[in-house]
Amino acid sequence: MLQQSFQSRESDLHCEATSKPDCESWPVALGEANSESLQNKIQKLRRLIMEIKEERTSDEAQHFLPATQADNLREPQFTSIQRIANESKLEFVLGFCLSLVVRKTYPRVLVWSIGGAETSPPGTDLKSCKDLVATARDRKLNTFVQISVVHPAEQTLTRYSSTEIVEGTRDPLFLTGVTFPPEYPIYEETKIKLTVYDVKDKSQDTVRIRVLSEHKESRTDVGRNFLGLTTFKVGDLVKSKEQQLTLTLRTPDGGKTVGTIDVSLVKMGEIEEGEVDHIITDVQGQKCALVCECTAPEGISGKDSVPLLNAVLKNPICKLYRFPTSDNKWLHIREQMSESTLSFHVPKELINLHIKEDMRRNQDLKELGDLAPHWDNMRKNVIAHSEQMLNMYQDTLADLGKHTGSSFKSSCSKGEKTLEFVPINLHLQRMHVHSPRLKDALYDVITVGAPAAHFQGFKNGGLRKLLSKFEAERRNTGYQCIYYSPENTAKAKEVLSNINHLQPLVSSHADLLLNSASQHSPDSLKNSLKMLSEKTELFVHAFKDQLVRSALLALYTARPGCVLKKPTVPRTSMEECGDPQGQNHPSQIKRQNSIPHHSEYDEEEWDRVWTNVGKSLNCIIAMVDRLLEKEDSSSGIKESENDPSSAACMVSHTSGDWYEKLYPLVITLKDCMGEVVTRAKQSMTFVLLQELACGLPQHLMLTLRRDIVFSQALAGLVCGFIIKLHTSLHDQGFLQQLHIVGLIVQYEGLLSTYSEEIGMLEDMAVGISDLQKVMFKIIEAKSNDFLPVITGRREHYVIEVKLPAKMFELLPQEIKEGKQLHVYPVLFNVGINEQQTLAERFGDTTLQESVNQENFELLKEYYKLFTEKMPPDWLPHFQEQNDLKGLLENLHQNIQAKKRKNVEIMWVAATICRKLNGIRFTCCKSAKDRTSMSVTLEQCSILRDEHQLHKDFFIRALDCMRREGCRIENVLKNIKCRKYAFNMIQLMAFPKYYRPPEGTYGKADT
Repeated sequence: MLQQSFQSRESDLHCEATSKPDCESWPVALGEANSESLQNKIQKLRRLIMEIKEERTSDEAQHFLPATQADNLREPQFTSIQRIANESKLEFVLGFCLSLVVRKTYPRVLVWSIGGAETSPPGTDLKSCKDLVATARDRKLNTFVQISVVHPAEQTLTRYSSTEIVEGTRDPLFLTGVTFPPEYPIYEETKIKLTVYDVKDKSQDTVRIRVLSEHKESRTDVGRNFLGLTTFKVGDLVKSKEQQLTLTLRTPDGGKTVGTIDVSLVKMGEIEEGEVDHIITDVQGQKCALVCECTAPEGISGKDSVPLLNAVLKNPICKLYRFPTSDNKWLHIREQMSESTLSFHVPKELINLHIKEDMRRNQDLKELGDLAPHWDNMRKNVIAHSEQMLNMYQDTLADLGKHTGSSFKSSCSKGEKTLEFVPINLHLQRMHVHSPRLKDALYDVITVGAPAAHFQGFKNGGLRKLLSKFEAERRNTGYQCIYYSPENTAKAKEVLSNINHLQPLVSSHADLLLNSASQHSPDSLKNSLKMLSEKTELFVHAFKDQLVRSALLALYTARPGCVLKKPTVPRTSMEECGDPQGQNHPSQIKRQNSIPHHSEYDEEEWDRVWTNVGKSLNCIIAMVDRLLEKEDSSSGIKESENDPSSAACMVSHTSGDWYEKLYPLVITLKDCMGEVVTRAKQSMTFVLLQELACGLPQHLMLTLRRDIVFSQALAGLVCGFIIKLHTSLHDQGFLQQLHIVGLIVQYEGLLSTYSEEIGMLEDMAVGISDLQKVMFKIIEAKSNDFLPVITGRREHYVIEVKLPAKMFELLPQEIKEGKQLHVYPVLFNVGINEQQTLAERFGDTTLQESVNQENFELLKEYYKLFTEKMPPDWLPHFQEQNDLKGLLENLHQNIQAKKRKNVEIMWVAATICRKLNGIRFTCCKSAKDRTSMSVTLEQCSILRDEHQLHKDFFIRALDCMRREGCRIENVLKNIKCRKYAFNMIQLMAFPKYYRPPEGTYGKADT
């Protein structure tokens, strides 16, 4: 019997125990069950978890602040690791890490191995680690290391990263390292905690792939066993003699030793001759600096090139690996994934252009003049629908303008209406390879969700099918409107664009001509006349098309009360101003009235109006020739050389004479040009009215869908072009290819030809084909705004890419003078998932076959153009042209083979693209799962084929990148879970090398 008494004078409590030992244990338990005892236990547990063995100093209450906040406060009480003095902070990094200050070199990153006292130096046996203690007898260990950061001020623990799992050995050698971004608060006092676990079953290792709170430790009893842990200070590693520490792994109580772990700083890149590592010091003490590696063109410092990349790329994620080569050397690989600010910038620029273009078209429709009731009602209907669509574009632009936060659209948001113009999950995927014998190499792939109108849906198919069906229906519209082919409507839009572009140019050059005449400057007069002639000839040529004549007639028939008159006498299209006394006088040119509404219509009236522009120009040319001839033959100026007052009088009189003679001719030219513009503008607007009226509202909805798909495709293209330009500025062969031929842009599609993905592929095929309408122009940046500018219209876009002055100077003269640069997009698609299996066995794969064959022909055309215009020695990766010919033949054979899931098509196409200095894209529905499998396979294949990755480590490297690399981080960014959205049954249908490692896939919302 146990009696309990309370100080609060409450009644005593009597307890009965079954045995004497049980009764004696109660007082002990009750003694410990008080707040003070429990608090002591909590503190003890906290100390064990944090592994903080030193007593806290008085200044530990100082909290860490981000650099941007700390600027306004006093300096931290910790020895910081900062950049080199007098250099601006490089925010864009391929890998930012703990490092000694090394000018013009690359950073150092943490890597580790577990076991013996020494790591494996290059060229020795890789398995030099040992002595891990197994948790169970006769069971091999499957180990990984979890890396956590202990912040010195807050004394909080943050899970930061982890290595890959190394299976079946007590002496594991890890291939994965860790990097720290530039904004991460790292000090010499910062502690790194390394915890080693043994994974019982990888498929059940849910802890490592589950999203956990930042400051919470995961349970160690689910799917894995705790082996040991250790901590070290960053300053100890930095200051160690060989930048290497050998640490003892112990149990949480600090008693039992379970093995050792080696931690070292490994430098990426090469040190230039004569340069050595050094440490920056200041008055407060020694400070170890961070170094950023940002691959810049030769002759360009990182400080000059980084602002451009900062304008385009954002939020980089970096991973480090080291893999053995076939000759037992080490490959150091930095993998980087970055978002692009262009995901939102390009759509906003495009939508703004669409709004201006549609507003101008609606205004032109309103200014079309009087029309017969049928046509007038049609015009009102078109304008009403167009205004509704215009409001939708304006609302979308306003919504995008309000967007803040992440600069990419996640896969979960692909169906959101407000974001439908934004590309899905657009990222730059970069692999930087440093090998002991070869030059460092960069391999870039742009990963993005297939350009498609997800909010619009795919019930009726995608653009390829919808456009074909719509065009067939338009041909059968009957009497309601006049059918014009897509080529004619495109020509009408081109004529309208030329009008808006050329008319102001001709007018400005005409004014410059009069200004030269008033100054009596013969040289200036000749130059002004030359420019005026060139622009006027372009203006006249723009209307030399039967479409304008036929559209004028059609417009006349649409006027109220029209009467047609057949021409009786044929007229010439152009007459010369040969008689200086007659035809050269502007009054001799008969001016035409505007298009008649209630009078007879002469079908050749347009010819007379159109040719009057040419006649007016000829009259100006003849007059200038006469004036210059008189100037040369006149002796008045020469005779008065000795009389300055007489000479000045003569010049003044002659100057006035020039201006007076040219002024009426210039006014006539402008009037004739204005008349042509009025007629041509109205006729081409009438053509566009027919295009819109023949398919309301389907035409406007198709235009919207096409704009959405094109916007997504263009955002990725602009990102890829800028990155390719930046990394290849030192390559003169590339720059010559850029302006002589243009760039190939190869898209790898992984969509199936089954269910909704058929519509996605149809959208994607049209969107990528539409990129042929895009031209690039490189200009020198005049400010710190490096974002590209988009101009043009739906049928023709020009992307102005801005470069800093020092980078701009590296360009060939042709590019600096504003030459527009072509791109040649091609798409090759191979479905690899279980839906493609159904399509191949029970469905239809003709869409995929047609797309691949059509784009192969485009690739052949580019190769032909390339070989005709570029000398063979410009090919940087090949000794002979036959290598490319063989690859093209191989690609052709694979396309014709009708083989199921023939992924070799994508491998060969990607190789051709890289050899031709092209831009690589990889796409699936959301650029998350299948895309991750593809880009990691491509990276490992490059390491194997180009950098001698050891064949026994190919699969391990592949699994390492998929389990711990940037792509699993991409999955986390999109769906807040570290799981590829596959299940076991789905993966059975995947090609062998496209299957993720066990434990990294499962049910997840995409």
